[in-house]
Amino acid sequence: MLAAGGFSALAEEGPAAGTKFPDPIPWAPLKTEQLIKSPKEAINVFDFELVARANVPPAHFGFMASGVDDEVTLRANREGFLKFQLLPRRLLDVSRIDQSIELFGMKWDSPVAIAPTGGNKAYHPDGDVAVAKAAKLGNHLQILSTQASTSIDDAIKARGAPVWFQLYATPSFDIATALVKRAESAGSPVVAVTVDRVAGRNQETFVRLRSTDIRTCSGCHDNTSPQASVRSKPNFAGIDVAGAGVKNLQSANMTWDFIRRLRDTTKMKIVLKGIVTAEDAKLCVENGVDGFIVSNHGGRGEDNGRSTVDALPEILEATQGRIPVLIDSGFRRGTDVVKALAMGASAVCIGRPYLWGLGAFGQAGVERVLDIMRTETGAAMAQCGAASVKALSPGLVRRA
Repeated sequence: MLAAGGFSALAEEGPAAGTKFPDPIPWAPLKTEQLIKSPKEAINVFDFELVARANVPPAHFGFMASGVDDEVTLRANREGFLKFQLLPRRLLDVSRIDQSIELFGMKWDSPVAIAPTGGNKAYHPDGDVAVAKAAKLGNHLQILSTQASTSIDDAIKARGAPVWFQLYATPSFDIATALVKRAESAGSPVVAVTVDRVAGRNQETFVRLRSTDIRTCSGCHDNTSPQASVRSKPNFAGIDVAGAGVKNLQSANMTWDFIRRLRDTTKMKIVLKGIVTAEDAKLCVENGVDGFIVSNHGGRGEDNGRSTVDALPEILEATQGRIPVLIDSGFRRGTDVVKALAMGASAVCIGRPYLWGLGAFGQAGVERVLDIMRTETGAAMAQCGAASVKALSPGLVRRA
């Protein structure tokens, strides 16, 4: 594809013999050197990524942007949507679009939820509080990370509504129990247990960008021990990580027995985050979990090369609507959201897009990202003839 500006030069000199133009010609390609100056200028969520890259320190941006290894899964999460087509329907009244959903007895005005992301003050000083306030404006479901730079108590206060709590269980059941009890006491109704962080990861983009960062990482990050690493994480306040004797915070020893023990420990609904196969989806139903999130950690956990939307149909076939199935990883457009909802997903969670908004303009950026997602989702629903999320059905999606 010709670089931006190449067409104007050709118009003056005439195209070289044998020149083949792309079809369609991109007459208004995104110019990476022209950053938007306010959230209102954004045409899509990708406009915020460029501003965030300019604002956020290289190491922090690199951590957020990274996949693992060759980043095949990171790319597959976006390319997977090309495997599915929405089928437009006509002569149906879509003058009013209802995007609301209900999960575990609570209603949300949008099917787009806030996925858990850690250390959000790395992108903007207001961190998770800014995200919570933006989620409040559009009444979006928010899931707070164990590794958040804001406590679950303060997030719920800022959100003005219950916030789900994502759990990194660690190898210690006692630490996991303490984290869950803190969330439950704060009023969180659902714990989303991450089950796909069981090993280390090679984040090459992060490592390469970190090497360009002139700051000294140890000034803010102390990774000399598990106890030291959680000192800046409010959800761990008062929890004796050192006393538990853990060597790292990964949950490589987690089994279904852990989930059953957790069920006996809390009254919160239990959702598993990181299910990507029909086999594990069936086990979720058999083991009595309340729901799960189809997720490959945004391509950040392992590099299997398969998108979550590609895995979704077989997973929904396995569960047969018996429990709610949410999905994340790679969602950037309203058409992405509607494809997943039409297949049968209960909600869609986004991560990087709202972090781009946060890094670019703080709360106002997150608000605009969510606004764009709502607008695009509503338009895609209308084109499918669906005036509500409930009106979306698998018959509106065809595999390409």
